[in-house]
Amino acid sequence: MVDRTGTPLVELRDISIAFGGIKAVDHVTVDLYPGEVVGLLGHNGAGKSTLIKCLSGAYKADAGQILINGQEVEINNPRDARTQNIETIYQTLALADNLDAASNLFLGRELVNNFGFVDESRMEAETRKIMGRLNPNFRKFNVPVSALSGGQRQSVAIARAVYFNARILIMDEPTAALGPHETQMVAELIQELKAQGLGIFLIEHDIHNVMKLCDRASVMKNGQLVGTVNVDEVTDEDILGMIILGKKPAMAA
Repeated sequence: MVDRTGTPLVELRDISIAFGGIKAVDHVTVDLYPGEVVGLLGHNGAGKSTLIKCLSGAYKADAGQILINGQEVEINNPRDARTQNIETIYQTLALADNLDAASNLFLGRELVNNFGFVDESRMEAETRKIMGRLNPNFRKFNVPVSALSGGQRQSVAIARAVYFNARILIMDEPTAALGPHETQMVAELIQELKAQGLGIFLIEHDIHNVMKLCDRASVMKNGQLVGTVNVDEVTDEDILGMIILGKKPAMAA
C-alpha cells in the first residue's frame, strides 16, 4: 500500500503548454509518491506524452510549476531532469545494439582506471551487481544487446537509470511488442523498483497493464485531465469510459 500522507515525490501543478496556439496540455495537475506507479492514459494526442516531456526536460511548460520533494524546480532540458534524479526510458530504449550490457550501462559515463583507460572489468562487475538486484536471472553479460530478448533489453535500460540514482522513472509503454513471459519480467522489474522506493510514471495504452502494474491512473483527453483514480477502486470499463467519454466514474467523481 502506497503511503500518500507525506510530501509527493513529484507534483506537476497546473501545467500548460501550447504549440501554434493549440493547447496540448491545459492546466493539468498530477502527482507521484515514493514507491508508486501512476499510469498516464488517453488517446493519441490526449497530451499525456507532452505533459511528461515537461518533466523529462524535452519540453518547457508555458505555465505551471514542477515540484520535487515539495521544492519547486526549473527543468529546462534533460540535463536538469537528470540533476533531479529523473530518468526516462523511451520505447526505443536508446541502446547501442553492437555493445554489451556493461558498455550500454556506462555509455557516455564510462568508468576509467588510474591510467585513464576504460575499466571494462569494473564496469562488468558493477553491471552484474545492479542486475543481481533487478533481474537475478540475467546471464548474457558478454553478448551485444542486439542478441537479447525484449525483456532483457528493458532490464538493461532500467538498470542504467537505477545505477545513476534515478528516484523518478518515466517509462513509455515498457511492455509494447513484448510477449507474455517478457511482459511478466518487466512487471517484476517494476515491482522491484517500487520496493526500492522509486516513483514511476507509466505512459500506457493497454488498460490491462494499467490495472496490473499501476496504483493510480490519470486519464487525459484533449489536453485536459479527466481525473485520477485508484486502480483498485475502478474497473477496466470505468477507465475506458474516462478515455472515451471524458467522464470520471460515479464512485470517483
